Amino acid sequence: MSDTPTPLPGHQRELVMKVMPMPADANGNGDVFGGWIMAQVDLAGSVLPARISRGRITTVAVNEFIFKQPVSIGDLLSFYATVTRIGRTSVTVHVEVIAERNPANPHVVKVTQANLTYVAIDHDGKPRAIPVE
Repeated sequence: MSDTPTPLPGHQRELVMKVMPMPADANGNGDVFGGWIMAQVDLAGSVLPARISRGRITTVAVNEFIFKQPVSIGDLLSFYATVTRIGRTSVTVHVEVIAERNPANPHVVKVTQANLTYVAIDHDGKPRAIPVE
């Protein structure tokens, strides 16, 4: 199985967020805390579903989450999202996190990947249909 799912037609991989972790984001070993990375992935993953659903959404499932490499303080993280499925009320996205490391001798490494599903909700928090394009 490929690391990167095939995007839906008309939905290509898109840079949705960039962030640099700071010392307060580190765990006891000096690496960036996994929970911080998960929160950033959830934020990045929500960008395309929010656009597609044209309204309020909520995370309904983290289908897969893989930490491939540790993230270090000072890494510049780029979050790329790809829409892989649009249902009646939900949107599933694949998120890849790429770290740019060592500015003096730069190199790039994929540090995290995840698949998340978001559901469109109405003002009462109930699922609502996603507008058809």
